[in-house]
Amino acid sequence: MKDVVHKKGNIANKEQAITWIKLISITGGAQLIVQFVGLISGIIVIRMLPTHEYGLYTLANTMLGTMLVLADGGISSGVMSQGGKVWQDREKLGVVLATGMDLRMKFAIGSLLIAIPFLLYLLIHHDASWLMSFLIIVSLIPSFFTSLSGALLQVAPKLNQDIGPLQKNNIVSNTLRLVLIMITLFAFPWAFIAIFVAGIAQLWANSNLKKISFGYANWKQTPDVAIRKEILYFVKRILPGSIYYCLSGQITIWLISFFGNTAAVAQVGALGRLGMMLGIFTAILSTLVIPRFSRLADEKIKLFKTFFLIQLGLVTLGIFIIGIVYLFPAQILWILGKDYSNLKTELILSIAGSCLGLVAGSAFGLSTSRGWAINPLISIPLTLLAIITGISIIDISTLIGVLKFNLFVYVVEIIMYYLYCAIKISKVKPALS
Repeated sequence: MKDVVHKKGNIANKEQAITWIKLISITGGAQLIVQFVGLISGIIVIRMLPTHEYGLYTLANTMLGTMLVLADGGISSGVMSQGGKVWQDREKLGVVLATGMDLRMKFAIGSLLIAIPFLLYLLIHHDASWLMSFLIIVSLIPSFFTSLSGALLQVAPKLNQDIGPLQKNNIVSNTLRLVLIMITLFAFPWAFIAIFVAGIAQLWANSNLKKISFGYANWKQTPDVAIRKEILYFVKRILPGSIYYCLSGQITIWLISFFGNTAAVAQVGALGRLGMMLGIFTAILSTLVIPRFSRLADEKIKLFKTFFLIQLGLVTLGIFIIGIVYLFPAQILWILGKDYSNLKTELILSIAGSCLGLVAGSAFGLSTSRGWAINPLISIPLTLLAIITGISIIDISTLIGVLKFNLFVYVVEIIMYYLYCAIKISKVKPALS
């Protein structure tokens, strides 16, 4: 009897392993294409835009990321957490998503009102004309709203692990963006053109995402007061940290924006473009790993083991990537062009920061997917202390100094998230059957 049970267990483990290999192959293969297409798009933008224009482009994209974080404020994590409870019920999942979308659009207006004046100041500070500043801000708005909608439209297929259509949609939309960039930038090498075409591609992607999502969630539902309350409770815990993240997550750009020149901003943006190749692993995490972690039963040992294995894999991956960059910096910088060929040390520091950011982001994503959010009265003082300490011990007047400072802050964040997740998992109690 024991042999039969053991044999069935082995078969189940093999089937689970095969399923994971297939899913990772689909997601990883598709993301390789997406990241390759994205890299080509980014390189064309870097090479076609003059250094000053690329500096303005970097500022605008950084602000776009900030606006998205503010407009989300933890809503997507709250929706994922609530959706994970009803993911098999099309009607109930539709109510969760409709509530999240309603909240997010309201947050979006507030985000615009806060971020646009600040972006205008930075653009003028870096010698953009009033006309160019206006065009950049107007071109940013379509990308902002379409990116907000796109994130929630992916929740239902992610929870149901319908990965193929999502990846196909990503490939086509990124290819469309590449084609639009090639058509437009050769004739009009301006920052606002590069920003605007990204919004057009995302708009097309969203129309397809809604069709995919509709199979798993009825979007014709109305927002629910009780679910809104649950999501807003989650937002209250995450929003202060999100506001902090707007400052700390892009602190390299912000410091260079205020203490450096436009060329330095362009250099940080160009190096960051290479770091974005790690997006393949972020996509695997957000598409495969985090939704499945969200769905795990309240079993303490299994949660600990899964969390540990995920983090071990990411740390090992980071060491390998940094090693490759250390051995071949000149060859990698060749991709960016001659204007950036002297940034060997900066490249290594930048990639190391991207790897640490991936690790910190994964710990945060795994935590929030379970409905665990660090009390902002704890997280914000700790991270502010890290920033103050970093500024006091590191010279941030140079690009290298700013990149080292970035590494220091990420290390502190990783330690904080690891300890918090360990504490929360240790307190897990099995759900009553």
